[in-house]
Amino acid sequence: MKLNGKQFPLPEAVTISDFLKSQNYPDDKVAVELNGEIISRTKFKNITLKDSDEVEIVCFVGGG
Repeated sequence: MKLNGKQFPLPEAVTISDFLKSQNYPDDKVAVELNGEIISRTKFKNITLKDSDEVEIVCFVGGG
């Protein structure tokens, strides 16, 4: 799959939630765009990523 503009090997189908966990992303502090569509956090466990997908992940960072 393409992740944040770069090819990323996806050896097997995995849900967005499981992928975020495997890559140490905090799923409560990210926005995920899948094939040009922003995905609701409530759907992370129900959508399976495929090798042909284009994914953008943006992390929110607090500060002051």
